[in-house]
Amino acid sequence: MPIPPSPAELIDHLVRTRIAGNVATPRENNLDHYRRLAQGDRHYWFGLEFGDRWTDEQDVLAVMAERCGVNDDLEHRMGQDTIDPRLTVAALERMAAFLRKAAEGRQRVLFATGHPGGLLDVHRTTAAALRAAGCEIVAIPSGLRADEGSVYQVADVAVFERGATLWHTHSPAPMAAILDGLRQAGRPLPDLVVADHGWAGCAAGQGIDAVGFADCNDPALFLAEAEGTLQVAVPLDDHVADPRFYEPMTAYLLSAAGLAQG
Repeated sequence: MPIPPSPAELIDHLVRTRIAGNVATPRENNLDHYRRLAQGDRHYWFGLEFGDRWTDEQDVLAVMAERCGVNDDLEHRMGQDTIDPRLTVAALERMAAFLRKAAEGRQRVLFATGHPGGLLDVHRTTAAALRAAGCEIVAIPSGLRADEGSVYQVADVAVFERGATLWHTHSPAPMAAILDGLRQAGRPLPDLVVADHGWAGCAAGQGIDAVGFADCNDPALFLAEAEGTLQVAVPLDDHVADPRFYEPMTAYLLSAAGLAQG
């Protein structure tokens, strides 16, 4: 784990590695997802319930501009879009407050990712820091199934597997399987979930404190944060060229939470 950067150093790193700034996710993909969410396509709801509160694509775009930093002009239909690195840093600091609270209270924390190719090590490192601080990292029940695949843990992080491969998934079903499995086993639910995609959305939708990472084409988590259902959504490109690029960001997060190791 590198030495935690200063906020200015982290902003520079985020932009250079395209975790934020001019990101790889194209504008047309962002607007397509905003439109599909507004049209009620539940694949883009990430296990949350929005009713008829977000049926205007322009309203969704306004939240994404405010909380993620995408271009707020609906007429900008194609090409480059952005994530504001200052919003990323601010959200990391809000997430850090929840991690600090979890450590101080030795809470039960569940980690999960639908983006194992990008964010698995971010979650793994954070889980290790909380375990060292005395938290219980929730062990999920064995034999869980969802979406024609298996749900299990790798290095304390819940993941979705099918065909001997870890899958990128937006589905809330794997998290629903975990929470149902815990209930059926008579075990307590997590005090805090740290996740992304439908894993975070499902937990938040069931009333559990949840914080998560979200790309600029994942509007559901930012809308949930705006509504107060999700506690924190950290804007970032969730699959950049090298997952090691996230290491300074993780170091900053853990330092802000008082969990820096070494």
